[in-house]
Amino acid sequence: MEQKALIEYTYDSIHMGRSSIDLYANEVGSPFIDIENFAAYVGGSPTNISVGLRRLGAKTAILTGLGQDPVGDFILDFLRKEDVETQFSPRKAGHRTSAVVLGIEPPNKFPLVYYRDNCADIELTIDDVLATPIAESRVFQFAGTNLYQDPCRSATLFAVELAQQSNTEVILDIDFRPDQWHDPRAFGVVIRSILSNVDIVLGTDDEINAVMLADPSQMELTDSQVSDTKVHGDVDTAIELILSLGPKAVLQKRGSEGVRVHLKQENGPSKQIEALGFPVDVYNILGAGDAFASGFIYGYINGWGWYEAAQLGNACGAIVVTKHGCANFMPTYNEVMEFVETRGGL
Repeated sequence: MEQKALIEYTYDSIHMGRSSIDLYANEVGSPFIDIENFAAYVGGSPTNISVGLRRLGAKTAILTGLGQDPVGDFILDFLRKEDVETQFSPRKAGHRTSAVVLGIEPPNKFPLVYYRDNCADIELTIDDVLATPIAESRVFQFAGTNLYQDPCRSATLFAVELAQQSNTEVILDIDFRPDQWHDPRAFGVVIRSILSNVDIVLGTDDEINAVMLADPSQMELTDSQVSDTKVHGDVDTAIELILSLGPKAVLQKRGSEGVRVHLKQENGPSKQIEALGFPVDVYNILGAGDAFASGFIYGYINGWGWYEAAQLGNACGAIVVTKHGCANFMPTYNEVMEFVETRGGL
């Protein structure tokens, strides 16, 4: 990042991908069939991350597609109140803003349903990318879900190329959602094709294994937990393969155990840095990975070391798993600092 030190950036980070209204069950612990009402929040991985970073103090922008509908109004109103830049997010006539419905049965059952037929965010185009100042951002971050269908797939590939040409760091959140793909193996094929233009990869063990998925029988999906699909495989081998394709770092998210940072080395296997998690009582796991990403990216763009940035991410994730929703509950910088100070610091 030394060669970019003299550039005055328009944004610290730009986030491209899915946005949605998230309806989370208020009857925590109740089976899905017994849910009587829901709380409405803003969701979508890049959307959540942009809000999390903004609350920490970064200047962020979102590139997403929204329908010309009240749900799109709901999302835009929230993002504007959070001071996330939305001017690059077009309304897509004839398409709907996405929705997600979630049941909450702690500690390990979170059935989830996506409503993404004819969704607006998958209609993002190359022209939408060209209208966004990616070259004037420190970081361009996107999610794997962007790549399941055109025109958003081509637009994302173009955005990643543009970022690399501009020396803007590219961060991929793997974000494996098997129900969005015609064949789960296609997910890995597309992700592998883009890794030569990616600097940093974020993912759980299951998501990392999904990048190298060779047989659908490796997958295991229970209780409609689409966002937590189990994918069996040799995660250490998968990480080394990912690094060999281009990225300089893979951040292996390990839940309550924290994060293991894998850094590419000139010769031999990757260097590993362990950043242990902060123990908390889990209320809702959805959004923890996005909270981690916001904390890590904040530390990274501010010149923190890999360990310190990962620990900040761990702290943000630990806070959000104790909350009901995602974007609406991202911590501020002061809140996360107070949290870590009572637990021994970063």
